[in-house]
Amino acid sequence: MHNETQYSVYIETTIPSFYYTLRGDLESRAMQSWTRKWWTQYADQFTLVSSIVVINELSDGTSEKMQDRINLVKDLEMLSVTTEIDQIAQTYIDRLIMPQNMFGDAHHVALASFYNVDALLTWNYKHIANLNKTYRIRQINQELGLPTPELATPLNYLGVDD
Repeated sequence: MHNETQYSVYIETTIPSFYYTLRGDLESRAMQSWTRKWWTQYADQFTLVSSIVVINELSDGTSEKMQDRINLVKDLEMLSVTTEIDQIAQTYIDRLIMPQNMFGDAHHVALASFYNVDALLTWNYKHIANLNKTYRIRQINQELGLPTPELATPLNYLGVDD
């Protein structure tokens, strides 16, 4: 596994997606800016990990930026999806805290939890970086004997003046 002495961060699909977003709306441009600022200021301070789930989600896209997005994460340490990970993800789905898509949000949280990653970095406020979800995820993980990573966005690392 990763170097236990260094803080580890799981890079979820929305991070490379916003790093290379083509969306022109103000919110998306801001998220792109904060993502790039995080990557520049913090990425090299942590052990970054990801998974084939992220690669698969990025590969499903049709954007001209798809390969750039994959390239951002493809050389990171890839956490393995196992039967146990699938079972943890299914538990989140069965308990109605994650949507039904089997290889998606539930797997990101299951992977980061199972492998004891310190933080899961995401822009997914609806299903992951959401205080209502965090509480429920912690409850389920406690029942399963798993740690819960910090569920964070790049903004959680950047100062307010950024």
